[in-house]
Amino acid sequence: MDWIYGIHAVQTMLKSAPGRVRELHVQRGRQDDRLQKIHKLAEQHGVTLQWATVKNLDDKVEGRHQGVIALCEEGQTYDEAFLLEMMEKQGGKALFLVLDGVTDPHNLGACLRSADGAGVHAVIVPKDNSVGLTPVVQKVACGAAESMPLVMVTNLTRMLEKLQQAGAWVVGAAGEADQFIYDLDLTGPLVLVMGAEGKGIRQLTRKQCDYLAKLPMAGEVSSLNVSVATGVCLFEIVRQRRS
Repeated sequence: MDWIYGIHAVQTMLKSAPGRVRELHVQRGRQDDRLQKIHKLAEQHGVTLQWATVKNLDDKVEGRHQGVIALCEEGQTYDEAFLLEMMEKQGGKALFLVLDGVTDPHNLGACLRSADGAGVHAVIVPKDNSVGLTPVVQKVACGAAESMPLVMVTNLTRMLEKLQQAGAWVVGAAGEADQFIYDLDLTGPLVLVMGAEGKGIRQLTRKQCDYLAKLPMAGEVSSLNVSVATGVCLFEIVRQRRS
């Protein structure tokens, strides 16, 4: 079990998976509207609420808990079979995000939030060299960690090949690419691959991509934070699909 914290993360958990909540602790004396919503959700789903001091909450989690924490069972895990089933189900509208070697929990949480907003069907990460769903990730994701399927795969290159065989195009973001992301047709079934800051996409993953593309950079900085770049690329896909 893990402690999750923050109003958005706990509220989303109570909405989407209240059966996973084993303990719910709320700061004593807080009566604001946001916490009242959590009170109502807990009552609605039969989750017992325990009052706690700020020190009690601080002792249990690291980070800004906003007066509410919850001890939760691990969520549902997803595998390669889920991805292929989703690929078949979504057809030409399938959209997956691959994060290759992103180990910073703040970046992963922000990417999950962008993926949820852009309508991504699943986020794929390698089992090795990935941060996983930590409490920090869930806090930063503001609830998206509960709604966005996260698939951890043993062999990322092989998984990409299977998705390609099922009809998806794989586009990798790379600063040294010859073309911009805006020049590609992103309207079909798609896998967007983003690499870790500094290192970028690993060589084996890069070779598996059908296309490499970059964002135009006009200033002195050579690249964007991976979570920012992910949001820009995802919403270019959204823009094209809406057009």
